[in-house]
Amino acid sequence: MRIERIELRHIKMELVSPFTTSMGTEYDEEHIIVRVDGEGLTGWGECVAEGTPFYSYETVTTAWHILQDFLLPSILNKNILSIDDAISSYSKVRGHMMAKAGLEAALWDLFAKSKNISLSKMFGGTRDKIDVGVSIGIQSSPLELIHKVEGYLNEGYKRIKIKISPNNDIQFIEVLRKEFPDILLQVDANSAYTLDQIDLLKQMDDYNLLLIEQPLGYEDIYDHSKLQRELKTPICLDESIHSLDDTRAAIELDSCRIINIKPGRVGGFTESILIHDYCASKNIPVWHGGMLESGIGRAGNVALASLQNFTLPGDISASKRYYKQDIVEPEFIVNKDGTMDVPQNDGIGVEVNMSMLEKVTVKKMSF
Repeated sequence: MRIERIELRHIKMELVSPFTTSMGTEYDEEHIIVRVDGEGLTGWGECVAEGTPFYSYETVTTAWHILQDFLLPSILNKNILSIDDAISSYSKVRGHMMAKAGLEAALWDLFAKSKNISLSKMFGGTRDKIDVGVSIGIQSSPLELIHKVEGYLNEGYKRIKIKISPNNDIQFIEVLRKEFPDILLQVDANSAYTLDQIDLLKQMDDYNLLLIEQPLGYEDIYDHSKLQRELKTPICLDESIHSLDDTRAAIELDSCRIINIKPGRVGGFTESILIHDYCASKNIPVWHGGMLESGIGRAGNVALASLQNFTLPGDISASKRYYKQDIVEPEFIVNKDGTMDVPQNDGIGVEVNMSMLEKVTVKKMSF
């Protein structure tokens, strides 16, 4: 596949409602859309680096720099034989996983289209529907949270995840479990706690949670192993897992019993599949996280989540959960049974709405 042209777009999409976590409140989402053209075909990818360095050190600005100055030159106007061939061409670049993942995603789409198969089939997916959950930001009151949860349950979501932080935790968990005793419920701290708060975290064992996601430091694996020994509830690691090596270390140390896979965080679909396969070999369930992607990134997420060991509902919500209008057609919807259809058309399986993409584009550049 000869790579003939690449385009980067910095997009900014307004959220339907503010999204609050322990890291702050977001009102819009900034990402980079990557378009790769070759031999009459177009591949689309999404770099999920945000405008701020709060979830990750990567930002839209740093990712644009790495893409423009290092990653794109390594493949542009060259004949790329495979995804692995592309990855090896920029293997000297350390870190910058989100920048790498955005480019790799576009290449996966391009190669899948060249083979006339869906991204799901290209990955080795086994499902045509996936179970989905919803992530809810920190609310102003327990009553407001109950109303939000009721609405999402009525829409069919199979699992509820709530964001927590110190002073915004037990009171919300307790009222939700009392109001909805049988729902699948998990919590996400985004690294808001320390081992000094272990007694508070142990209280969460009383509420039949699916998991507690990333309670401690965003780069920590060791202290999570200490915490997991004190908890009945499984810990799930998110921010701490950047590679297969991190995954192996976390499982060997018993730092967690569940892994959240986000392609952007681990450098792309290739590493995601390696992590998925390793976890399957160790009987560690995985689920797919979310980074408030547009439909371009969401399409790839859905395809990846069709792999066999994604056994827990992921953070892959309907397009309308975050955006009034998506930049793909058809938009992603949640079925009444709490599932989402896996696109079956070639590549990502949806069409990019170019007029909508233009509306949300802040900056673009072609190479």
